[in-house]
Amino acid sequence: MLTFDEKLAIIESFPELVRRDISLGRVNFHFEESIMDKKIVVYRLHPNGNGFVYAEQIDDNYETDQKGMVNIRDFTEDELRKVVQQSIDSLSEPEPFEETWINAENETLQLVYDFDLWNIYAGDMLDATYPTYNGAADYLQQEGFRRLQ
Repeated sequence: MLTFDEKLAIIESFPELVRRDISLGRVNFHFEESIMDKKIVVYRLHPNGNGFVYAEQIDDNYETDQKGMVNIRDFTEDELRKVVQQSIDSLSEPEPFEETWINAENETLQLVYDFDLWNIYAGDMLDATYPTYNGAADYLQQEGFRRLQ
């Protein structure tokens, strides 16, 4: 098990986190750039080594409590770095995603990920919307389009 000081050093290596000392020697770390109301990434890191990281939005199978927190008491350095980074990523603005698809007649369509949906645009006109990338890609391929590299 990592010590309190080792966990602090790992967590403090993330420059996007802001340390907030709370009662009984415990420490919280906030991600002020969060796109959600949730800003606490590390919650109640205690001098005895116990603490929590927000993991509710992470796809890995962390066992979380009712607040969406995973206990990090027995995490290794690699596990702690991974979950903290995943937590920050889950609270961050997703990278914009856009692909251009072209057909044999050199017509192009744009596949854009926006607001948790995959939208296909012909110029400024919305052509179709899909809940998954695979659904949108299948549609484009069926219509004779291929992804431009």
